[in-house]
Amino acid sequence: MQLSLALAKRRARMVAVSLAAVGMVVGNIASVSAASLGGTSLELSDPRTDETGVTYTFSATTGHSATVANCVDISLATSIDGTGAIPGLDTTGGVNLDSSTAITVGSWTDSSPANGILRATNATGEAVSAGNFVWSGITNGSNEGVTYYALLETFGNIDCTSSPIDSGLMAFVYRDGELVTLEIPPTLTFTTTGVAVGQDVWPIGSGTLLTTAASDGTEIDFGTDVTSSANGVSAHDLNITTNASSGYNVYVRQTGSLTNSDSDTIADHTGTNAVPTAFPAAGTEAWGYTTDDQDLAQFANLTLWAGFPTAGGSGGDLVATSSAAATVTETVRVGHQVGIATTTPAGTYLTTIVYTCVATF
Repeated sequence: MQLSLALAKRRARMVAVSLAAVGMVVGNIASVSAASLGGTSLELSDPRTDETGVTYTFSATTGHSATVANCVDISLATSIDGTGAIPGLDTTGGVNLDSSTAITVGSWTDSSPANGILRATNATGEAVSAGNFVWSGITNGSNEGVTYYALLETFGNIDCTSSPIDSGLMAFVYRDGELVTLEIPPTLTFTTTGVAVGQDVWPIGSGTLLTTAASDGTEIDFGTDVTSSANGVSAHDLNITTNASSGYNVYVRQTGSLTNSDSDTIADHTGTNAVPTAFPAAGTEAWGYTTDDQDLAQFANLTLWAGFPTAGGSGGDLVATSSAAATVTETVRVGHQVGIATTTPAGTYLTTIVYTCVATF
């Protein structure tokens, strides 16, 4: 890249540059033909390589002369004399002088006459004061960690070719940044706790059905209290905590129908998870479950029941669900009810309820 000022004059300058390690650097240049600007700096809105639409802010705090200038010329280059193309740099794609505290921007015309050159001209002229020049729309170079230079000069004509009035040098580097990695392990806590006698099967409801048998985390014992005149009611509380971003599903199933030693069974309730129905009154064989999870709309009226499956999606029927992480423990109550008829054979009827919790991370 050949800049407008003669190389012989630029190479005659004595340079002192201070480079900051993170990509914004400050430097000074002294010239035999120009006043040396002090407190020079170049700040990039994004120092990463090949980034587009980047804003470059060029600043100088001291050393401006009172001479009227007609051109402010900034060369971005590989050498301190303002020469040498920076690989990947592009200033020709619609750059703009957005603002300045050193000149009256509205009175100047901005341009990029060649790649790597940012220029503002004013035929009338204006004395350039200490301050900044904010250029936007620049595409960064492609090499990380290489020291590059920005040479800012002011001239007394719009051709930007005669001896500069003021001159300042800045150094800068492109930096792609440091990757930060944080790994949060997935968590899932799932417990089942018992419910005492006399507790509402739907605790968020109006207390219309109370448990008649206590449960714990391993067993439900209806004893001999279930008769053709009185159904048995129990419940479990399902407690879920997880940081799974997509939440969780809890499924229930039984290992088989309630069965005695003679292989007699108690009929499963005819309602299903998709279409739960009212549980029959005492005197009719039935065995089923309900849930108070209001995310399951089919159970929302807190009166309907479904028969336990022995298989199904993810091992059973969906009884608790959430589409978001449960960072605070969520509790869902699942109720169980059994009814017998006068014709139900005697015996001890057994089955096992299985709850499966699936979290989606």
